[in-house]
Amino acid sequence: MIRFLLDGQVHTLNDVDPNTTVLDYLRLTLGKTGTKEGCASGDCGACTVVLAELNPNNHESTPPLIYTTINSCLTLLPALDGKQLITVENLKHNEQLHPVQQAMVDEHGSQCGFCTPGIVMSLFAHYKNAAADTPYNRHATELALGGNLCRCTGYQPIFNAAKALSTLSNTDQFSRNSARTAEDLLSIKPTEQHSLSDGTHRAFSPTSTQQLCELLNLYPEANLLAGGTDLSLSITQFHEALSTIIYVGSIAELQHIRWANGTLVIGAAATLSNSANALKQHLPDFAELLNRFASLQIRNQGTLGGNIANASPIGDSPPALIAADASLTLRSASGSRTINLEDFFVDYKVTALASGEYIESIHIPPQPPQAIYKIYKISKRLDDDISAVLGAFRIVCNSQNVIVDCRLAFGGMAATPKRAQITEAFLLGKEWNEANVLAAKDLLLDDFTPLSDFRASAQYRLLIAQNLLEKCWIESTHSTDKTVASTRITDASLLAPYDLAIDVGTTASAQGDAS
Repeated sequence: MIRFLLDGQVHTLNDVDPNTTVLDYLRLTLGKTGTKEGCASGDCGACTVVLAELNPNNHESTPPLIYTTINSCLTLLPALDGKQLITVENLKHNEQLHPVQQAMVDEHGSQCGFCTPGIVMSLFAHYKNAAADTPYNRHATELALGGNLCRCTGYQPIFNAAKALSTLSNTDQFSRNSARTAEDLLSIKPTEQHSLSDGTHRAFSPTSTQQLCELLNLYPEANLLAGGTDLSLSITQFHEALSTIIYVGSIAELQHIRWANGTLVIGAAATLSNSANALKQHLPDFAELLNRFASLQIRNQGTLGGNIANASPIGDSPPALIAADASLTLRSASGSRTINLEDFFVDYKVTALASGEYIESIHIPPQPPQAIYKIYKISKRLDDDISAVLGAFRIVCNSQNVIVDCRLAFGGMAATPKRAQITEAFLLGKEWNEANVLAAKDLLLDDFTPLSDFRASAQYRLLIAQNLLEKCWIESTHSTDKTVASTRITDASLLAPYDLAIDVGTTASAQGDAS
């Protein structure tokens, strides 16, 4: 059984296939066709809906509810447990358009209308979460709408609608009913383990790590579901049916983000959006990188633990975490153990997880105060795209500018996220200067033998890895003007297909902390 709020009522589901997406449930079961299917992969945003949840930090000066956008095409029904689901049909009140809808009408923000419901819902969440009298911020609006594509309007009318909304009070029927909604959400908050089954497929929603361990003992081959932004693709794109799902989003311990003696500890089920707030203080470059991690809808669902457990060689977070010397706590019914993140990846899509074991938390230690920490993501599109190469570097020099610690981690260069250990060994004990960096670039040929695929050729990947190392040196010792840096390291004939993105490094010094 799972329970959630929709249309002001508590919906209870029992005998339903847990492989069902929220999008299909809305359209095919409830006949709510305002939410559209565009891609079924979380790329277009036409399926965007909003979830309202109790604010865990609620006090008199903060709102009782938090509104987040999600891709309903990637969200499985178990993830609704204990939440309020808001669709475009819920916005109109007493035959009057919601202010967000009215602004889209007034500013001519819709043409064919297919993408409009998703855009309206993204603007709605942005409008609801904005503080009162917040001035219009174009960049914040771009982040809010980064996961919504529109082929008709050219976007400017949509931004005009967002600007018009910034002059209005964010009081609406949802604000007026927030106390009642908070009471209803509190009444359906999961306090015990729930399950959902159609007789063939089943899902469990434990509320504690002990229950999770017991379930994994019983069902070691079960699929763990947190955000589901990758797992759900096996259903929507490959038409698979998962026989057993364990949803971990109701386990509070796995969502905690805390500090322990200077170490940032992030629960494996903490969302990327929530993790970014803590990472701003700890690793600004990493927080900046997350702005380029898919879209806001994905970051609101996806988790740091899931991005690691997925074990993709082109995942964005593992190289950045490896460079920061992160470790993992793995837990099972028999206890817990700690493992260096770089040792977690055994082979392509193969990890060090034992049967019945799961990632409990990620630990990012304090970085040396003199450390140079840089991350660069190279992709064909600036936003909402998968990396061709991601380079993450941590260089620590002593007072004589001699390298005493060196961690060079790459994604997209091997079957797993991997450190360039031969190159690191060469640099250790040497001065951090141009001559040594240029010599080190050649040694990357001994560290990696990348593959060619539709994202990039092997030749391109090697050249990029070399150039990013030199770029790191240039930015750490010279001007951070990217035009100057790129002139020195770019071979235009080889980088032509990527030159719109090649100069984008996620460095706080170069771009500011905008996440």
